[in-house]
Amino acid sequence: MPRTDRVDYGTDLDDDSTLRRMGIKPVLTRRMSPFGNFAISFSVISILSGCMTLFGFGMITGGPVVMLWGWAIVGAMVMLVGAGLAEVTSAYPTSGALFDMTSRLGGPRWGWFTGWLNLLGLLGGIAGIDYGAALFTGAFANLQWGSQPTPGRTMLIYLAILLLHATLNLFGVRLVSVLNSVSVWWHLGGVALIVGALAVVPDHHQSTHVVFTHFVNGTGWSNHWYVVLLGLLLAQYTFSGYDASAHLSEETTHAQTSAPRGIVRAIFWSWLAGFVLLLGLTYAIQDYAGTLAGSTGVPPAQIFLDALGSAGAKALLLVVIAAQLFCGNAEVAACSRMVFAFSRNGALPGSPRWRRVSERTGTPTNAVWLSVAVAAVLALPALYSTVAYGAVTAINVIGITPAYAIPIYLRLRYRRNFQQGPWHLGRWSTPIGWTAVTWVTFVTVLFCLPQTRPTHGLVSVETFNYAPVALAIALILATVWWLTRGRHGYHAPTAAPAHQSLDAEELV
Repeated sequence: MPRTDRVDYGTDLDDDSTLRRMGIKPVLTRRMSPFGNFAISFSVISILSGCMTLFGFGMITGGPVVMLWGWAIVGAMVMLVGAGLAEVTSAYPTSGALFDMTSRLGGPRWGWFTGWLNLLGLLGGIAGIDYGAALFTGAFANLQWGSQPTPGRTMLIYLAILLLHATLNLFGVRLVSVLNSVSVWWHLGGVALIVGALAVVPDHHQSTHVVFTHFVNGTGWSNHWYVVLLGLLLAQYTFSGYDASAHLSEETTHAQTSAPRGIVRAIFWSWLAGFVLLLGLTYAIQDYAGTLAGSTGVPPAQIFLDALGSAGAKALLLVVIAAQLFCGNAEVAACSRMVFAFSRNGALPGSPRWRRVSERTGTPTNAVWLSVAVAAVLALPALYSTVAYGAVTAINVIGITPAYAIPIYLRLRYRRNFQQGPWHLGRWSTPIGWTAVTWVTFVTVLFCLPQTRPTHGLVSVETFNYAPVALAIALILATVWWLTRGRHGYHAPTAAPAHQSLDAEELV
């Protein structure tokens, strides 16, 4: 089990002194509480976003048995990944998070490529979360006003949501922290309300035998074990974004203990509440085929409609939409800090502009605007292709998931040089770390496999898996930029241990 040394890390002065010892000048406002730090990762994981948006995917890639047992297994493995990442976060509590850790442990090239993968994942995360919220908002509009959720209308809703999240983030980290704290209780209360309503109101429920053993294959692949592996992606897609606690660590009090605890606690409570949510949704399916083919275009909305009627469905959709808005707002906060930190080290084109911090709010405002602007561009293909949303989701997970394992791997590789922080795994560090690295390698390969069997052996835009293309493009662009500009202009964080002091003129 993780243990914490009996040292008081409880003042802003100690937090900022830790940054200075790592060669970083504190410029962000430290107003986020330990609970707020946990809340941002919990909000970004957002079971009411990931589980609900991808429930239809789970219904055809294995069905109930894979969704529920897969959630349990994947959640356990993600707990190990999160624990390994939390240990490194405790040693290096900076806004740069993953790229900062890897630069210090393995050198500038490791940090450069990790940073680009992490940034790609965070930008794709904003697009995936907010576009998912737009889809659910369109489903609500369809029920309330009969408005058909066309791609154009969905895109307008999406852009409005991005604008809302940019505006909220410009008010500073204190408002972000408050909203994330509300988000925690909204998610937990929302799950309780949804599961309670679906348990009490409908006259018909699926049997326990069906819920825990029924297998469905709607992918076109004949190998059931392959379909089972694909079905694990529902949970793995959802369990992403918990590095948000690390990205907000420079704005968090007690950062060396609060940020790692925030990561682990966010995963644990999402794991528990997500299983309950999936259980409630699966029991309440009235017509399996009808749920997939519903007019709303969103299977959970069809479950609400069939089980609770129009009024009940609209009420629960509002609960889900609000949760998704909380999630997207938290993701914008995390991504903007990554943009700020990466620019602070000269890794982005126009870095001086993106690392500017508002004197009034202590927020990297330009980084906020860049984050939502890129997210808007990423989702534009959804105007022309029905599979574009899946491609955006693939960009999110294929970027961010491998980036989680790199600092853990380097911590294991250079374990004799690693100066652990106050939150660490003790003698369990090595077995947990290698298990985490192995799991991430496995799921990264899984993300790249084809998910739908091509008709007559011909791949189309509807069956193509965009994840490996996104990964390849990201790595190629990162390599080209490294060779042309990065290795000369990138100011990598010092590779010195966290306890080693640097002279004042060396501060970033």
